[in-house]
Amino acid sequence: MFKPRDIEAYRRDEKLGHKMLTPEERIRLLKPYLPSPPLHPSEQASKRAMEEQQRLGVRRFLKTHWHLLVFTIIHALFSLYIRIRQAYHQVFNKVSSIYHHHHRAPDLIYNDVKDLRRLPNHLSVILTLDEDARGGTGLAKLIEEASDIAAWCASARIPQLSIYEKTGTLKGYLPRVHRSMTQKLAAYFGPNTPGIGIRAPHCPSMETAPTLAASRSENDGIKHLSVMILSAEDGRDSIVDLTKTLADMSQRGKISTSDITIELVDAELSESVMGEPDLLLLFGPRVELVGYPPWQVRLTEISHVQDNEGVNYQVFYRGLLKYAGAQMRWGR
Repeated sequence: MFKPRDIEAYRRDEKLGHKMLTPEERIRLLKPYLPSPPLHPSEQASKRAMEEQQRLGVRRFLKTHWHLLVFTIIHALFSLYIRIRQAYHQVFNKVSSIYHHHHRAPDLIYNDVKDLRRLPNHLSVILTLDEDARGGTGLAKLIEEASDIAAWCASARIPQLSIYEKTGTLKGYLPRVHRSMTQKLAAYFGPNTPGIGIRAPHCPSMETAPTLAASRSENDGIKHLSVMILSAEDGRDSIVDLTKTLADMSQRGKISTSDITIELVDAELSESVMGEPDLLLLFGPRVELVGYPPWQVRLTEISHVQDNEGVNYQVFYRGLLKYAGAQMRWGR
């Protein structure tokens, strides 16, 4: 923008026929408003280098990308923390697995838990089918894991076990699961093998009686293990079906609305599916219920081991330790 003083001086000089200002004064007056003269090629190269240096400078980078820098620092620190935590848990679990190992011996497992303040009467676990496994190895691994947990429960004298597998694959192979669990118990207990009963909602149950030596034994060991196999359809779908049934009975006048209580719903779901477990074990690194029956887990203690992957005895044992030390406030 032209300054008013410079405009006035130029116009007065023009009216006087450019006799008021000398040529040098006119040049000095107009110079601030003239474009810069073209630079020499060497000067242009120097100017571009300076601009490039300023564009790539540390200050300019921090000014324009400070959020990226903060994110990178936080991500690096958190990643380092996760790596250290995982390494610590791996070392701790390895040492613990050496110190506490079942060795397929029921007496060793019972010695681990006999001094605990309390044990769950009903233990529940969540297992996951490896759908990426080839050639049926995923199913075989799933059945082997279920059989191991059944043997651990029998050794710890926990009479009831429920196994939740979301897809229902385990429910579709009840005879194979029953055979595998029976063989696993025989491998653990030998001639004193307890009996086992396996059932699933809307499926026929399968029973195996205890061996003669086990039935005649006078010790307080477990005589029979009850196993329930569940899937996702036994969770929310069961509640929906029960709701529809009660609503239909109420509309037909077969039941009064005042009779539909929490106690009634609890009794119906306990009979059709199962009762509430005392302890729920998760063998994954996070607490994910993946559709587990919501009604049956209202007051259940849930235990998992951070950064753990896969079914192992250490998770089973540490879950029992946490349950024994938990304070049961029941909502108080």
